[in-house]
Amino acid sequence: MSLEQQLIERLQQLQPTHLEVINESAGHGGYYPGKESHFKVVIVSEAFEGLRLVQRHQKIYTLAAELLAPNAIHALAIHAYLPSEWQGQAPDSPECAHAPKA
Repeated sequence: MSLEQQLIERLQQLQPTHLEVINESAGHGGYYPGKESHFKVVIVSEAFEGLRLVQRHQKIYTLAAELLAPNAIHALAIHAYLPSEWQGQAPDSPECAHAPKA
């Protein structure tokens, strides 16, 4: 099973009303087809009620802990919202300084 699918399955424990897991590996140095190293997570869940932003991130890191290892997920951008905060779109990811040049 792909890292992306494993991450999705783990995050389902938060019973999200919206979940996007985006593999952004192609925009980073050392990319090759099929590489899974950089991900962006956009998640909306009531499980974040009463939590500060850092606590929301900690909750996600706890679920993804085994996937955040050498030769696995190298970078994880997290955008965690309550349903009342969700505006329908997360910010774009910045360009990587080491991205492959076209």
